[in-house]
Amino acid sequence: MSDVVVIGGGAAGCMAALTAARQGAEVTLLERNAKLGRKLYITGKGRCNLTNASSVTECLSHIPRNAKFLTSVLTQFPPEEVMAFFESLGVPLKVERGNRVFPRSDSAADVIDALLRALRKAGVSIVQERAEALVLEAGDLRGVKGESGRKFLCKAAILATGGLSYPATGSTGDGYRMAKTAGHTLTALRASLVPLEAEDCGAMQGLSLRNVELQIKNKGKKVLFREQGELLFTHFGMSGPLVLSASAHMGNVEEEEYTAYIDLKPALDQETLDRRLVRELGEGANRTLRHVLETLEPKSLIPLLLKRVGMTGEEKGCTVTRAQRRSLAETIKALAFPIRGFRPIEEAIVTAGGVNVREVSPKDMASKLCKGLYLVGELLDVDAYTGGFNLQIAWATGRAAGMGAAACCGEESK
Repeated sequence: MSDVVVIGGGAAGCMAALTAARQGAEVTLLERNAKLGRKLYITGKGRCNLTNASSVTECLSHIPRNAKFLTSVLTQFPPEEVMAFFESLGVPLKVERGNRVFPRSDSAADVIDALLRALRKAGVSIVQERAEALVLEAGDLRGVKGESGRKFLCKAAILATGGLSYPATGSTGDGYRMAKTAGHTLTALRASLVPLEAEDCGAMQGLSLRNVELQIKNKGKKVLFREQGELLFTHFGMSGPLVLSASAHMGNVEEEEYTAYIDLKPALDQETLDRRLVRELGEGANRTLRHVLETLEPKSLIPLLLKRVGMTGEEKGCTVTRAQRRSLAETIKALAFPIRGFRPIEEAIVTAGGVNVREVSPKDMASKLCKGLYLVGELLDVDAYTGGFNLQIAWATGRAAGMGAAACCGEESK
């Protein structure tokens, strides 16, 4: 019998297991995959953006849902302490644009290897086993049943199974099912930090735009998101850092009727861009408009620009009217794409929604409904924008649960 069983060997689970073991608890970590941290391997494009070098207040401002619930755990384990923790494990770090924190080696494997070494040193027993069910008795936690039929009896269990995104990494929703058997309710699950399906993008598949501004407006023309950066056109719509960040600000697509507006020249205001067009059209007076525009925008984008302003592109530069030129400038400054929807949740970086946080203690992630059960990470109804904030939530909630579970076991032993 272990003191603590941790279900899931991702970021939150590893932190929870290590913390509990360092507090003197006997810990068993159940992971269905052959290796720990499968999802960590793909974060930050394989580089692992493990936190954001910002204050607790700044972190909370990047959490759109239930930020107040996380105030306590983020205060207990803020980004600066997360950074110190990984440095202490022998992972040198660096801070990049937007205060994003990465291992200096640019390798997620170094983060995972360091966690594995620390877990082994702390005496955590790592078992490759998929958890099937919680063992409950009169509503209290008594253990965990594995898919093999083996029972892992314990005084406390920490659910750290992740959400529904990237199911190939093992996040298949098992934790939601187990939480419900313990009496918990779930808020609606949906994709967040996910590519968007949009109209008129297929012909530009593979085109990456840098230093553009993206705005998302709802049907009431309210600006929900506005930021500069990089985006990518795909066969279904749009992806890339800007688009993933924007998706976290969006709700029901059918109800809100969102539209994405791309400013292709954010460094130029409308009048400056118009003067630029006057110059380019004058210098290319005898060239076709299509060729003149190639001095301003990527070739694969020009057919769409021409379509939007109702021109063929075969017009000579000298024949373009003032009204047509103004229309071109307006289109370049606000190229609109109606959003059809989100890509499937399996393609999302994180899952929005989850276990209702009102049913969980904000201090130590303990279930208020099932004694001995703790819930952490993406399983909870909390999610953040891109930039390392979601992993910060995982580390902080995992540590708090590890502390709480170890303390719970200590009290039972008295």
